[in-house]
Amino acid sequence: MKKKSVCIFIVTIFFLQIFTGCFEEEKKQLNEILPPKSKIDYPAILPDWNDGEYHDYYDTMDLLQEFQINYPNLVNIFSIGKSVLGKEIWCIRITNENNTNDKYSCLIDGCIHGCEWEAGEACLYLTEYILINNEKNCTISIILNTSEIYIIPLLNPDGRQVDSRFNDNGIDLNRNFDIDFGRIRGGCIPLGKIFGRSVIKYIETPRLNKWIKNFPPYLSNCGRSPFSETEATSIREFSKTIDEISFYVNCHTAAHCLIGPWGSFKPPFEIPQKELNIFSYIDNWVKDNTEYTSYRSGQGIVYQGEKVYFSGTSADWFYQEYRIPSFAFEILSEDYEMWMGQGKHDHLVHWMKTTLPVFMYLLVNIENLHHWETPKIQPVLPEGVPPIPLGG
Repeated sequence: MKKKSVCIFIVTIFFLQIFTGCFEEEKKQLNEILPPKSKIDYPAILPDWNDGEYHDYYDTMDLLQEFQINYPNLVNIFSIGKSVLGKEIWCIRITNENNTNDKYSCLIDGCIHGCEWEAGEACLYLTEYILINNEKNCTISIILNTSEIYIIPLLNPDGRQVDSRFNDNGIDLNRNFDIDFGRIRGGCIPLGKIFGRSVIKYIETPRLNKWIKNFPPYLSNCGRSPFSETEATSIREFSKTIDEISFYVNCHTAAHCLIGPWGSFKPPFEIPQKELNIFSYIDNWVKDNTEYTSYRSGQGIVYQGEKVYFSGTSADWFYQEYRIPSFAFEILSEDYEMWMGQGKHDHLVHWMKTTLPVFMYLLVNIENLHHWETPKIQPVLPEGVPPIPLGG
């Protein structure tokens, strides 16, 4: 009996050591993802922004420098290229550098149309929101430990500085990609600079818009050829360096919606049903959880009471090139029409709060989006987000 008891004791100790080792290994892996327990229960806080404090190119540079100084283990600021006038196109890479596990990546940019200020502001607001909540909020900490977020606030710095939709060559950068390039029914025309000197930014088409149903109200100058502009070339080349890119968002104003590919009159190619289902799921989530509407592929966009079609955008190109969920995020409402820079800029903090649900929904579902699986995870949002709609 004694020998039998000794054997049972030895076997028990042996298995306990195995299970203890497995438990410790699992605990170690969990700790690599989650922050210490004392730092994960605080609700997320919002950036301390004030209405009216917009960031032009130089203000943006100052803010990026603050991010780099204050969060050296989370932020890396670098240039992906230069504008026509030689301004650096700055990119923010956000991740927990102390966690070296494999991560999914995403790219968010703004101000490809320079007069659409809030598109760049949303990029900066999201950046600050993520940084100030690291190691305080569980959702944010998990995102930083499992993701690499690339954010380009001002893709068109020259246009932003002079409040112009176009770059310094008079080109609509969001039509300078090699998909549906120069397609008149897609809202653009390949002019470039006339004789290499004269700038024609756009051509208004009120008569054609009246005679031909759903014809674009204007044709943007998309350049002489695809990727003729240094800004578009810069983001194309930079995107090739991103590993495991899972989704792309190109921020705009002011159509008040999230748009998937394509908004074209006739799509360049059909989107598989599985991917259409994911876009449809995201459409419904946006409608149910934010004040924004959403448009699925090939539906066109209802704008100012009429359905219009635009194609050849950066979101279309990213979907074609990488086959990832790609979107144009139109911040603000139609009351803020920014065409040629005559739009108004107010209620900045309100509009920034309206963007957080969309960004956070995509971020918490980054792995699902990477694999084209249903993005069912609900983001945990701070109090007051989303805000009550203006006038609501």
